[in-house]
Amino acid sequence: MVHADVLVLAHHIEHLTGEIPAPSANAVAIADGRIIAVGTAPDLEPLRGPGTAVHEFPGATVLPGLADVHAHPVWGSISIGSGVDLSGASTLEQVHACLAGAADALATDEWITGYDLDVNVFDGDPAGTVFAERFSGRPISLMTRDAHALVVSPRVVELVGLTGQETFTDASSVEVGPDGRPTGFVVELQAMDLVFDHYPEVPVDTAASYVRDQLGQLARGGLTGLHALDFSDPSEAVYRHIEEHGELPLRIRCSPLVPADSSPDVWQHVADLQGRRGRRWHVEGAKFMLDGTADNGTAWFDRPDVHGENHEPLWRDVDAYRDAMRFFAGRGIPTATHAIGDQAVRFALDVIEEVGPAGRAPHRIEHIESIPDDLLDRFAELDVVASLQPVHGTRHTRADGTDNWSRRIGPDRVAHGWRTRDLLDHGAVVALGSDWPIGPGDPRIGLADCQLRRPVEESDTAPVQPGQAVTAREAYAGMTSAAAYAAGASAESGRIVPGFLADLTVFAANPLDLAPEAQPGNAVLATIVGGAVQLHPNTPKGRP
Repeated sequence: MVHADVLVLAHHIEHLTGEIPAPSANAVAIADGRIIAVGTAPDLEPLRGPGTAVHEFPGATVLPGLADVHAHPVWGSISIGSGVDLSGASTLEQVHACLAGAADALATDEWITGYDLDVNVFDGDPAGTVFAERFSGRPISLMTRDAHALVVSPRVVELVGLTGQETFTDASSVEVGPDGRPTGFVVELQAMDLVFDHYPEVPVDTAASYVRDQLGQLARGGLTGLHALDFSDPSEAVYRHIEEHGELPLRIRCSPLVPADSSPDVWQHVADLQGRRGRRWHVEGAKFMLDGTADNGTAWFDRPDVHGENHEPLWRDVDAYRDAMRFFAGRGIPTATHAIGDQAVRFALDVIEEVGPAGRAPHRIEHIESIPDDLLDRFAELDVVASLQPVHGTRHTRADGTDNWSRRIGPDRVAHGWRTRDLLDHGAVVALGSDWPIGPGDPRIGLADCQLRRPVEESDTAPVQPGQAVTAREAYAGMTSAAAYAAGASAESGRIVPGFLADLTVFAANPLDLAPEAQPGNAVLATIVGGAVQLHPNTPKGRP
């Protein structure tokens, strides 16, 4: 008889979908990194051998391991490790206070970088000129909350040599004021790269320590895996450094970005990266950004917003996007397309229909912030995964429509925003992610938010599009069985059945039996990745 390497004993084994064992199932046996049996403790007792490690969690519930399907672990961790957290700054004065605290610890010529800047703190268009007087001569670069723009100080404009006359092959821009001079608002990736090229270099070992710390926190929130929608430098060096000195605390599936309007040689480079791997990370898939963000005016809707913006693609040559999609689909490489505006989603679906399926995983569309009724059925019809981050709706917009996103796109499109419920009801596979660090990385928070349609910790806040709320079972399925489907891994992950990977999350209580408000405080006792048990005895309450 084969003996188990690990026996996990709990109060309940929770199956979110698929084959459901008897309600009394309370034990899982693991060997060689996979589940070999599920049942009661007495049933599995014969599998206990002299070398079997037994982990008992009285009163606990075991779920399939949670996987965040949209995150940015490397640049996110570096931003947090080396930058100023502006998430709590709701006024410009509070932003100044955060920067002043950082400036006190640095020489006057050292850079201050920050992240999670709320553009609503500005009276009008974002501009770095507001830092000129208080922080004269200081290079400051702050990433906006949607991570698609920077607000930089006049010193950065000077150091980088920005003129406002720069040209880009995508929808990037260096904004200028009435005097024709750069305001310090730098929009979209190609323009942002001009600034990033001047950032102080972070050594690989330092970056790896940032990443390892942040991934550890995500694991303590219940994650056993995530999909990294990028693979730029120094991602590979960081992952290899971590595995040379220890172990990643969760699995990472990396999909490199195919830059807007890039050439076939770039596509081939991304194709050549496929299959590159370590012990717990691998490269699979290609990421596209068909449009930008509504907050910046770079999303692609079918008509302009109130400022005459948000009506163009990020890929200036949409035929090149079509050709690139055909290139990857023809090589069996699944794609994930960032599409926020209704026209971007429509065009992505049209192209996916043209190029057909790719490899073992389905194509995906990311974000899908506002779409009309006629697009809802097409996701199921074309087997396209709807990869959603409902926390953007709950935390970046307001029910009264006073936020920048809502004011820009108008009430009719706001009414068709964040359609999690509708997509599920129309048969779509809805996989859930956080877009961390843009959204809260703790899955317990995001999953509670999408049930409540408001920040879980703000009981007095009105819900955003409350009719789009989902149940606890649907929410947790979005990070288990749906996440597995999105990765083309439904045959080996996302459920607790024999033969599947032993990736499990152990909760103190069954989250499906808890009110959403109680779920962020539901302790994660352990996460299990490939049968390796990581105990989290002091798991923190979920934090935004």
